[in-house]
Amino acid sequence: MAHSSLDVRYLILGLLAQHPMSGYDVRRFLKARSWLISTPSFGSIYPALRALEQDGLVTVDVLSRPDRPPRKSYSITEAGRRTLQVWAEQSAGPGAPLKAFLMRLILADSLSQAGLVAHLTERRSQVAAHQATIEDSHSSVEGGGDLGRRLTHSYELALAAAELAWLDRTLSELSGQ
Repeated sequence: MAHSSLDVRYLILGLLAQHPMSGYDVRRFLKARSWLISTPSFGSIYPALRALEQDGLVTVDVLSRPDRPPRKSYSITEAGRRTLQVWAEQSAGPGAPLKAFLMRLILADSLSQAGLVAHLTERRSQVAAHQATIEDSHSSVEGGGDLGRRLTHSYELALAAAELAWLDRTLSELSGQ
């Protein structure tokens, strides 16, 4: 399986590592987080589940239900757990999109403590660098520019400050464990 940082198959493996799920359950979980990550469609979830099964990374059990269609329940295999672990421990890379970070955050249970701290530290560095860039552009926005540009600049600074505060607090809590 290719190691694309945004590959929905890794996210599915991480969810199945927590407990067996149907395709519908996977979709419902992701839809509830659609404001964080774009929700894959049924048209991408089911092909991903089939590909994971063909690769030996998940198994499927068909559960009979009275007066209802059978339900497929997917479970991760040991090969799936190893594949997930390799992906989860990889750096998302410099300039990785927020979605790559959030996918690993959702799958924090699949990370070692050191792997989670590394991802949080990497994200902190990215956000701090972004904040510095925003602050450097402050003078060009503050004195002039249209209202939309000033509001956007202010919003970016607030988001960066809030994320840095959360990252610092979370890293501190993890180091205290």
